[in-house]
Amino acid sequence: MLAIRLSKDLEDRLGAVAKRTGRTKTFYARQAIENQLEDIEDLYLAESRMADIEAGRVETIPLEEFLMERGLLR
Repeated sequence: MLAIRLSKDLEDRLGAVAKRTGRTKTFYARQAIENQLEDIEDLYLAESRMADIEAGRVETIPLEEFLMERGLLR
């Protein structure tokens, strides 16, 4: 269970979309959180990988070499 406070404007916009489409405000709030959470997770994963590369904890290879190893480039 999660309770959030929204600004009046955001609450009104969410209510208007729900009313126009016949869906609930909860449906759209859940959908927005799911979509945004995926983007946030991707961002933190990319930042973590970049930190590992910069710290020398992982080895990288050139893109051309990667593609050639997989038969995608000749």
